[in-house]
Amino acid sequence: MNEKALRTLEYNKIIQQLRDLASSSRGKELCTNLLPKDNLGDITRLQKETSDALSRLIRRGSISFSGIHDIRPSLMRLKVGSALNAVELLRISSDLDATLRIKAYGGYSGKDGEEETEDSLTEYFAGLEPLTPFNNEIKRCIISEEEIADDASSTLKNIRRSIRLTHEKIQSQLSSILNSSRNLLQESIVTMRNGRYCLPVRAEFKNQFQGMIHDQSSSGSTLFIEPMAIVRLNNDLRELGIAEQEEIERILATLSEMAAQYIDELEYNYNTLTELDFIFARANLSRQMKGTEPIFNEDGIINLKKARHPLIDPKHVVPIDVRIGQDFSMLIITGPNTGGKTVTLKTVGLLTLMGQAGLHIPAFDNSMLAIFKEVYADIGDEQSIEQSLSTFSSHMTNIVSILQNANEDSLVLFDELGAGTDPTEGAALAMSILTYLHNRNIRTLATTHYSELKVYALSTEGVMNASCEFNVETLRPTYRLLIGIPGKSNAFAISKKLGLPDYIIEDAKLRIGKQDRTFEDLISDLEASRITIEKEQEEISKYKAEIEKLKKNLDRKNESLEANRERIIREAKEEAAKILQEAKDFADESIRKYNRWLQEGGEIKEMESARSQIRDRINKDVSLPKIKKKPSKKISPENIKVGDSVFVVPLGLKGTVSTLPNSKGDLFVQMGILRSQVNIKDLEPAEAEDKKPEISNRTQSGKIRMSKSASIKPEINLIGKTVDEAIFELEKYLDDAYLAHLPQVTVIHGRGTGALRNAVHTYLKKSKYVKDFRIGGYNEGNTGATIVEFK
Repeated sequence: MNEKALRTLEYNKIIQQLRDLASSSRGKELCTNLLPKDNLGDITRLQKETSDALSRLIRRGSISFSGIHDIRPSLMRLKVGSALNAVELLRISSDLDATLRIKAYGGYSGKDGEEETEDSLTEYFAGLEPLTPFNNEIKRCIISEEEIADDASSTLKNIRRSIRLTHEKIQSQLSSILNSSRNLLQESIVTMRNGRYCLPVRAEFKNQFQGMIHDQSSSGSTLFIEPMAIVRLNNDLRELGIAEQEEIERILATLSEMAAQYIDELEYNYNTLTELDFIFARANLSRQMKGTEPIFNEDGIINLKKARHPLIDPKHVVPIDVRIGQDFSMLIITGPNTGGKTVTLKTVGLLTLMGQAGLHIPAFDNSMLAIFKEVYADIGDEQSIEQSLSTFSSHMTNIVSILQNANEDSLVLFDELGAGTDPTEGAALAMSILTYLHNRNIRTLATTHYSELKVYALSTEGVMNASCEFNVETLRPTYRLLIGIPGKSNAFAISKKLGLPDYIIEDAKLRIGKQDRTFEDLISDLEASRITIEKEQEEISKYKAEIEKLKKNLDRKNESLEANRERIIREAKEEAAKILQEAKDFADESIRKYNRWLQEGGEIKEMESARSQIRDRINKDVSLPKIKKKPSKKISPENIKVGDSVFVVPLGLKGTVSTLPNSKGDLFVQMGILRSQVNIKDLEPAEAEDKKPEISNRTQSGKIRMSKSASIKPEINLIGKTVDEAIFELEKYLDDAYLAHLPQVTVIHGRGTGALRNAVHTYLKKSKYVKDFRIGGYNEGNTGATIVEFK
């Protein structure tokens, strides 16, 4: 991509913003060197990486690339066998810390333990090697750039212990000498000379003070003498210092040898971390600009939707829709100065460069960009009223270069083509340049004031007019780009608004040719028609939206009705099947009892009792449902009190009020062993029980179950009964307990001879209601009772 276009379209400013978002030195370097690509595969890869990084930022939040150092020089030294110093090893450790942190970010598990979805960045994160044992060893041995830990080695620890002890001995000796020779000293202080401890002795007493002279003051009155008593200790200290330094160098050499084993991993980590830094800088730039990934094509089609120039304040930038390359290959933009024509050119050019560099563009989703091998731009600063020949020559030199190098794979941008010279000649020259480019099918966008070019666009196939809208009432541009409509200069309207007399304006109109006046009037009519059509389309869109909303509501209601109908039918079938099954089971059980009585010679009284039960059950099941009536006598919250007897209409049960009603009228009623919350509207005084309305079969069935629940006991006592009597009562009891939905019951049969217990167990094994049974526990009656668990 040519340097002039990058500079003219201010691509370097975008790169500077990108560079500021990178953390590492190589990441910033990669940002600085980022140039637009012309290969679809490379562009797609870069865009995919940017999109995936942005997706991770949205899901996981920001990622930090701080602490990454350029360790490439250190790695080069390791390759030739050199040892690293503490600073270099700490930088390697810092890189490994960043590697561990960033790898953890890339391998995130979701709330449900799901791994991060694979994308174009997965391989980057997966390849990182934190080398935690090696990193921990560096941290164990090196405290800071100037300090090696005592525990780096046992030898170093012993040396430093000896150094401390020697220091203490020296300090003790010096303190003693200071006290005994105070009159010989210039000051009672200890100083260091050439790394050895000395005392400031007066020159006249040098012969009385035994020691080695290391220095003297500038006046010569003071000699710095090392007392003979600590010479050996100082020598020992110097030797220990040398030994300490040698041990530190050995430790650093050992760490360097370890680092040399991981040269490839360290190099890969550094390159990957900085590459990810570069990728996430692109993603952060997209987030700042509210950018989207464009769709690329190799057919020269550009279709930008609500595109915004990224260097204009987001609070003031006006989005534009621009398209070219599908129905027309050339777009000629007209309109007044400061109307946004130049910004349109720069927006198209800059977004093209950004997209081909793998950056997201500030535009709506599904915006489309073409891939161009070159972008040429002849865009100058705002034009003054008078332009010198040198300005025209400069533009023409640039245009000549563009015409020589542009081809079908190029995008050409001209701002005020042909300006700076005689209008007639300039218009003719501009028209010839555009014709040459159009004949070569080169995508071109040009801005102009010349009416001749407006006519050229209207009369030439594949060339389209566009204009930047201008509000004559406010004398302000709207910065909206209108494709298909040529723009007016609006010079007369603007002048009239600014106070120019009408007679001057009318005279000026007479000086314009008839053809030009007719053309300007045509444009005015087109503009008026456009505004009218836009208003009508806006109203139509509003009506369509309302109709669509009503249609959706109707469809939703129909779906709800259909779903309810199917649900009601399904529930009715399920209820009918349930009632039928209950009837069949009851009939089977009754026939079984009847046959057993015939075989065993049962009593007529028992058979008659069973027949009465069957008749009552049939009468209940076949009774026709009746409409449920409202309570004939309501109970008001003021009249009810705890302990009152009431009748619960939906359940068909009597109960006692346990609590007073709340603000919603809800209260608790105790019905046998059942305590339930009901509303006061569903209660009647207990004396109204005889007047309670008939309810549906389904509610009646519920009443049977609730009645059982209210009266059934959790145990049955069979002691003292014969086997036949006990089994008959047990059978009826289990039926009632099962209907009452008791989870388990206790059958008390006593110990005795065990005959009754065995008979009970034999029956329980055959019962279809029983899931399991067992002998009672210590506090459950032991062998005298059996605990039965229902299915």
